[in-house]
Formats: sequence, C-alpha cells, structure tokens
Amino acid sequence: MSAIVTVYAVFGSQEEAERIGATVIGERLAACVNILAPCRSIYRWQGAIESAEEIPALFKTSAAGAEALVARIADLHSYDTPAITVWPIAHALDSYSDWVEAATGE
Repeated sequence: MSAIVTVYAVFGSQEEAERIGATVIGERLAACVNILAPCRSIYRWQGAIESAEEIPALFKTSAAGAEALVARIADLHSYDTPAITVWPIAHALDSYSDWVEAATGE
C-alpha cells in the first residue's frame, strides 16, 4: 500500500473549492488539489430527495496527514455535513509519492 492517499470532497461552488484548496495547500496539509468540472449530485437530505450542482475535488496528501486534512476541510466547508472521504492508493510512482510527502512535510 502506498504512503499517500487521495481525499475526495465536493463543494457548493467553484470559489469555495478554490479557496479551501489554496488554504490547505498553503498550510501544507495537501500537496495538490485537482478541482474537477461541475457534477450533478442527487441525494437524500432531511427526508427529501435533492439535486444540486457541486464541484468535486481530489486532494493528494500523505496517509499520515489525511485525518488532519479531512478535519481542516470540514472546518472550512460551508455544508453542515460535507462529503469528505479518504481513498487509499494501492501503488504510485515512487517519485510522485516522495513529492507528495515532501510537499506536506511528512
């Protein structure tokens, strides 16, 4: 198993994704964030089926730093219950893993 992970999160706007992405990169909690194209999310919330456009993002960080990154994203996020998950990476190019770890201070 790789020493790095991807943290997946969705945001209510492009501006929020960029603001939070820049913040966690600046704080060295993530090495990189890929902000993806808008997506349509359909979900159950407070007993009703909802639909919204959201902005998904993929954050690259060390496995050791994932918990702190998740907590920081949640702290900065506008949603009451944000979707933030950690995806393990089974294998990555050694030089890429080394870069992620160096960029996050691990």
